[in-house]
Amino acid sequence: MIDKNEKCYVAGHRGMVGSAVVTKLKEAGYSNIIGRSSKELDLTNQQAVEKFFQQEKPHYVILAAAKVGGIGANIKYPAEFLYQNLSIQNNVIHFAYKCGVQKLVFLGSSCIYPRECPQPMKEEYLLTGKLEPTNEGYAIAKIAGLKMLEYYHKQYGMKGFSVMPCNLYGTNDSFDPSHSHVLSALVKKFVDAVDNKESKVEIWGSGNARRELMHVNDCADAVVYLFENYEGADFINVGTGEDVSIRELAEEIAKETEFVGELVFDHSKPDGMPRKCLDVNRLSTMGFKHKISLAQGIKQTVSEYKKSKNLK
Repeated sequence: MIDKNEKCYVAGHRGMVGSAVVTKLKEAGYSNIIGRSSKELDLTNQQAVEKFFQQEKPHYVILAAAKVGGIGANIKYPAEFLYQNLSIQNNVIHFAYKCGVQKLVFLGSSCIYPRECPQPMKEEYLLTGKLEPTNEGYAIAKIAGLKMLEYYHKQYGMKGFSVMPCNLYGTNDSFDPSHSHVLSALVKKFVDAVDNKESKVEIWGSGNARRELMHVNDCADAVVYLFENYEGADFINVGTGEDVSIRELAEEIAKETEFVGELVFDHSKPDGMPRKCLDVNRLSTMGFKHKISLAQGIKQTVSEYKKSKNLK
């Protein structure tokens, strides 16, 4: 039974997912949520993380901290994506165990699945084939994290589980082209093109790759729902169970931003995985369903980006 008055540490509380989780926890009545910025606590520093857990002794941990980025960043910085994510999750999971944390939730990613994975991707398809090369470093780190938590449960009896979200977007996502996720990156391109009266928008890849997209608020809802209701140790897919091609997504965003120019697909750039659609049957049978449609999410993200531009 979760005690909402006990101390709950949200690692990565300022990030897109972490900040949404904090909001949902507060709405649900949690009264003792703590967080540390990266300047206050470097999660890759083993001694600093150990000291933090010894001093704060949180009862619960939600691990949403990670080095994240789009396909370009993953291709350019694979060593950083592997090292930093391994360091963060190793330190947090290990010292959470050492200080007796009662429940830990680790957030991974749908990129853990093989490149040629059968669709939709079921949890049991993990490690059945080769990973997508463009984000292999990040994927290996996330696989290591979910296995670490699985093994700490198996060997030490540590309570916790991992969630593997699909492609996320929404409030507090970065619009920086080197860090942003696909939907936010496209929103920026189309809004800027309209503002600058440009006649075309260039998009990476063929446009044929398909992606499942979930608003971060729905993901945070799922995380808190599972945190309160799930007592198992197996990892769980979190998504909508529906996907869309990058071309279709671009066309929807063009429509929402009233862009009337040409869409140019750069076939020299990689598509990444051909398709990434999660089987969310395990989640839905527990009674959870997402609320925000893709059309609603696009509209909201366009509005948020326009506001951020006006503030500059």
